[in-house]
Amino acid sequence: MLPHFLRVLFGALAASALVAHAAAEAPPVLIGLDAEFGHKTSTSAQAIQQGIEIAIEEINAAGGVLGGRRLALVMRDNRSIPAIGVDNLRELAAMPDLVGVFGGKFSPVILEWLPVAQELGVLILDPWGSADPITEHKYGPSYSFRLSLKDSWAAPVMLNFARQQRGARRVGILLPNTGWGRSNRNALAAAAPAAGVGIAGERWYNWGDQSLLEQYRELRAAGAQAIVLVANETEGSLLVREVAALPQGERVPIISHWGVTGGAFAEMSGGALDQVDFAVVQTFSFIGLDTPIAKRVLAALKTRYGIAGAEQVRAPVGVAHAYDLTHLLARAITRAGSTDRARVRDALEQLPAYKGLVRNYDRPFAPNRHDALSPEQVFMARYTAQDVLVPLIPARPDRR
Repeated sequence: MLPHFLRVLFGALAASALVAHAAAEAPPVLIGLDAEFGHKTSTSAQAIQQGIEIAIEEINAAGGVLGGRRLALVMRDNRSIPAIGVDNLRELAAMPDLVGVFGGKFSPVILEWLPVAQELGVLILDPWGSADPITEHKYGPSYSFRLSLKDSWAAPVMLNFARQQRGARRVGILLPNTGWGRSNRNALAAAAPAAGVGIAGERWYNWGDQSLLEQYRELRAAGAQAIVLVANETEGSLLVREVAALPQGERVPIISHWGVTGGAFAEMSGGALDQVDFAVVQTFSFIGLDTPIAKRVLAALKTRYGIAGAEQVRAPVGVAHAYDLTHLLARAITRAGSTDRARVRDALEQLPAYKGLVRNYDRPFAPNRHDALSPEQVFMARYTAQDVLVPLIPARPDRR
């Protein structure tokens, strides 16, 4: 018969082996991503995917969650169409052990998700959509969490840039006829007095319009010295090409929301981009960032996706926001001790400080605050002819 201490030792080893085997056999914890992969000019969905995948690889290499369970990504394509997005959300929410679903850049899709997420009790994780009502809505307890820009933060930065950097006392605003456009209209109207800027007028357009020149000319005729543009890459590049074709004296600065940065905007604008004064709002840039986390993520982007360096990262906010949000979600799962969505929701509200890629989070979320970023992360940038998105003054957001 084996001595007692050996029986205890072998028993402990056998128990450890059983635990390890059970962990290895446990099904993965699923994270959903439903985004605009089928939108032919978009780069935002791919950027978000990259950020999630890099974070998942790090988390799994460190032992996963819930005692060794791996995280795994499940993807769907909503093609930027809200109805498809709602169907995809229902399909993803029906999957066992799926904790939450990341959205893409199109706020109208996420806004349509809100009542469905509340009905199903599934978490919405927003790494790009900026419409204020994504987190400011009537549903409670709220299942939507955002690590991204808000329109009410973008508006004062764009207007202050127009006034202080471009000398414009009156601006015209050009908006899409969507929930995102209406969110921005309200934010710009509210921010204008404090910025010392008058709104010369507002004009609206529909996705797929073949020209924005008439709206541009009407805003200039109304006294606009700059145009605040809310657009994605298709309409943004259309306006740039049309303005570049005008005589020099008829061109005014364009200060743009960030939808254009989630697609092939510079490529679609071509040489016209060099002929127009065009600036765009951002919350993050790898350029000039020398933190250990930034170096690690850039190395992973090179290894996994062949991205050579900071200047070659397409849609950098998508990568960075999704990376941080995935790490925060994993910490919430661990804190909850379960894949139960309600418990993970509660855990997200109680997360402690976390040192991330985009910023250092004192407390990422709270019961009355489901936005992890703040206005201090917002700055302006400009594309170069080489399709590099370079920060303008202030060159770096407050990283604390």
